[in-house]
Parts: sequence; structure tokens; C-alpha cells
Amino acid sequence: MAKAPVHYIGLESVNSHQQRMTTNHLDIKRRKGVLILTLSDPKTRNALGPDLVQALNEELDRFESNIQDRVLVLTGEDPSFCSGANVRRFDQELPNTRQNKPTESSLIWERMESAKACKKQIDPSSGALLPLRLHHLQKPSIAVINGYAIGVGMGLALACDIRIASERAIFSEAFVKMGLVPGDGSCWQLPRMISLSDTYLLQYTGDKIDGPEALRIGLISKLYSHNTVLQEALKLAERIAAGPTLSHSLTKYLIQESMDLSLEESLDLANGAQAIARDSEDHSEAVKAFLEKRPPRFKGK
Repeated sequence: MAKAPVHYIGLESVNSHQQRMTTNHLDIKRRKGVLILTLSDPKTRNALGPDLVQALNEELDRFESNIQDRVLVLTGEDPSFCSGANVRRFDQELPNTRQNKPTESSLIWERMESAKACKKQIDPSSGALLPLRLHHLQKPSIAVINGYAIGVGMGLALACDIRIASERAIFSEAFVKMGLVPGDGSCWQLPRMISLSDTYLLQYTGDKIDGPEALRIGLISKLYSHNTVLQEALKLAERIAAGPTLSHSLTKYLIQESMDLSLEESLDLANGAQAIARDSEDHSEAVKAFLEKRPPRFKGK
């Protein structure tokens, strides 16, 4: 059965002249080098269940292997971007007995030191690894947050390179509301994007913040009206897709690697990346286009 389209006003023009299919609560479109993935499970407000997680992982694999796909846009069907993990599963995962006595909070860090040596396997169907998968993409990615981005749903948005939000966007690090911790990598992501104080505030309270507040603290790059946010995001995505995507990939590598390097080490790394870029077809095309006074035609090679 065909799924209803995402309720953005003006979507008809977005859908024209593009490939489209729907599978496992995931709407898939391609347009001018841009892959548009829309989480589409209205009953759960696009919560990450096993089927959706599998579909996302499969499409991300195709995205990286397809040279025609140059930029990813990730969004959700209204009124939600992604409401987080499917909480219905939590009750099934609760232990049958509570034999261990509560541990004093002063000992929790000691338990964590012991836990470091005993890594638990992460269930790939839970969606907890999706932010890592998005982080490791070697192509640009843009999250279009049109509504609720809660828990791991917020983690998906954080894992994309650029975040653009609608005026209806709502963000929450809701893990604490369930007595849990941010298990989606946001303890690593947030302090690199916003202040340490704001990170603690969001993760200690699980409070919801809206689009204007997210823009104020630097969580998103742009804020648009709900009716225009997808169109504006696609304009940006298509502009990036028309650029030298090999250069984009190298730049993304340098940014991520440089977070833990000194300036000198980062410059050394950039020198190696520049050598690869100078040897590319895109660089040769850019030089020719400059001399011939015409726009370059990049191929991502």
C-alpha cells in the first residue's frame, strides 16, 4: 500500500523529476545528486524500530557506493523528525529480577571503571549505532528537522554534518526521563557543538527546546518556516552536490580528525589531503574552467 506523502507545503515541486520509492517506513527519493531519506512511520512518530533501522542502514550503504548520490538529506514525516527509540521494546528488555542492591552514587564511577574492561555488545537493531554510521559517511549530510527530534532521534540530527530546522522543531535529550544515559554518542557530539554548560543542562534535565533556542545555542545552522524548510535545505543540498564532492569528503575527514590534533598535526594532515586533491580530475577541471571563464563541471573524481 502506498504511503501518504510528507506534509510539507510545496512538496509537489520537490517530487517532480526524481526517482521515488518507499520501503519499511522509509521514503526514498533522488533528485539532482541528492538522496532524500524521509522517516515515515506516523503511528510511532517515526520511532526507530528494527525494520526502519535495517532500511536506513541498507540505504546508507547504497548511498556511499553510488557515485551519482552526492549529498544526503535526512528528514521525517510530519509532525516528527524522529521520536527516538521504540519505547515499547523497553518493557521486554527489563530484567526479571532485581537482585543487586542499589549502589551509592559515589561508587558509580568505580563501577564504570570496571565496565570499561567488559564492553557490552550493542544491539544493531536498536538504532544506537545509526549516529555512528551517519558520522562515518564520506559524503556530506544534512538533517532537516521538521518536528520532534527526541533521544536517539536528536542523535541522528547531531550526527549529520549540517542541521537545518523548521520553526516547529523540538529537541530533547530525553534519555534521563527514562532513567537512562545518552547511549547514541551525543555525550561526544554535543560538547563539540555547544557549550559544556548547555550540554549538561540538556542531558541532566531532558528538557525540550524549540528551534529558536537551538539556533541560539548553536545546535542548528539555519531556521526556516515550516512551509519552506525542505525547499531551502534542498537548495543547499543541490548546490553542494554540484560541487567537488571529492574535496568535500577530504574536508570532512580533516575536520573530524583535527578535533583531537594540534594545529601543527592538523596542518601536516591537510598537506597530505591537498596532495590528493591536487591530483583529482575536479581540480584540473576547476583550473580549466577558471582560465576559460566558465563554471566548472565537477564529477567528484
